[in-house]
Amino acid sequence: MEKQRSVAFHTLGCKLNFSETSMLSRSLEAEGFVKREWDDLSDVYVINTCSVTDNADKECRQLVRRIQRRAPESLVVITGCYAQLKPKEIAEIPGVDLVLGAAEKFNLATHIRELAKGDSARISSCDIEDVSGFHASYSINDRTRTFLKVQDGCDYTCSFCTIPMARGKSRSDSIINVVRNAEELAATGVQEIVLTGVNLGDFGKGPDGAKKTEENFYELIQALEGVEGIRRYRISSIEPNLLTEDIIRFVGQSGKFMPHFHVPLQSGSNDVLGAMRRRYRRELYAERVAMIKSLMPHCAIGVDVIVGFPGESDVHFKETFDFLHSLDVSYFHVFTYSERDSTRALEIKPVVPISVRHERNKTLRNLSYMKMQHFTAQHAGETRPVLFEGHEKGGMMEGYTDNYIRITTPFRDEWVNKIVDWKI
Repeated sequence: MEKQRSVAFHTLGCKLNFSETSMLSRSLEAEGFVKREWDDLSDVYVINTCSVTDNADKECRQLVRRIQRRAPESLVVITGCYAQLKPKEIAEIPGVDLVLGAAEKFNLATHIRELAKGDSARISSCDIEDVSGFHASYSINDRTRTFLKVQDGCDYTCSFCTIPMARGKSRSDSIINVVRNAEELAATGVQEIVLTGVNLGDFGKGPDGAKKTEENFYELIQALEGVEGIRRYRISSIEPNLLTEDIIRFVGQSGKFMPHFHVPLQSGSNDVLGAMRRRYRRELYAERVAMIKSLMPHCAIGVDVIVGFPGESDVHFKETFDFLHSLDVSYFHVFTYSERDSTRALEIKPVVPISVRHERNKTLRNLSYMKMQHFTAQHAGETRPVLFEGHEKGGMMEGYTDNYIRITTPFRDEWVNKIVDWKI
């Protein structure tokens, strides 16, 4: 009788990657594999990679080196965006046994069974143009919240981004399948679902990405509102040009969709937005923020912003700083621009020095901290619903209000996965 093999997973990158890792893990368990924690000894280690920045690439290499030291006879499998973009480069990392591209990662069990340690690294990949089909996935950790993938790929051509090359064209699940997955999650006790995708607002393209279906994101959230058992939904991130008035008004009156939007900006300078090939100008972004706050003054708004993009002058950066300072938003995710192969941004000059990029990042992170402090202070004394999570950190537990204010309190087992009214 064949010995049961063990497998451990590690995820780099976005919520979408976490949902897919969770699905891959469950699929291998169904195939007879035993799941191990990452720090445990395991027969197989799978790293699901990101490649948005250089740091993700470096972290992948570091993880492989650690496995080599700890478990040199174990198999190492690399999948995800980095694996699709640079399979040959990854295959040359000492210790890597298998590289799976975007189309093959969902056939993980079959590939692992064909592997033997000591063979040269195998690559199973294809041109991204040939990648089609939608693979639904969701993460389940402590039953508190789950990331539910409803869309994949992107048809946009932002000059800094490799995601279309790593994940392929925009394609979506169907509303009926998403609702079915939400119902399954409700039956497990999940309280909150975070809808994830590469370009969520583009929901509605068929699984082959070839044409638009009759469905759209607004219809999806309307359908999800009716799922019994799910108390909360969040929209992970949505482009400002796809965040319609209908969507904003629906969230404003919804009993389940939380008053919380995360809307990528990337730059507060129209010149830089044009060079980035973004599909809006800052005026549209300001209009979206103003509409959200007029309907939901208590709503949290998160912002993605990139600093140090090629050609971003001191004047351009000041435009971004002043614009963000003026907006009624709650926090930023600040990314330092990182050169990515095969992107149009490499042709743009002048290049911003690394030291300047880091200084600008620090400046915006400080502003973000002040924004969040101000947003939290605005709600001091209010009572808001908090969903507490199951992780215990030094005797403490964390949860988030409906409008994404983090609450920390001494751990109480009876509050895990419960929504508690909390005075801020």
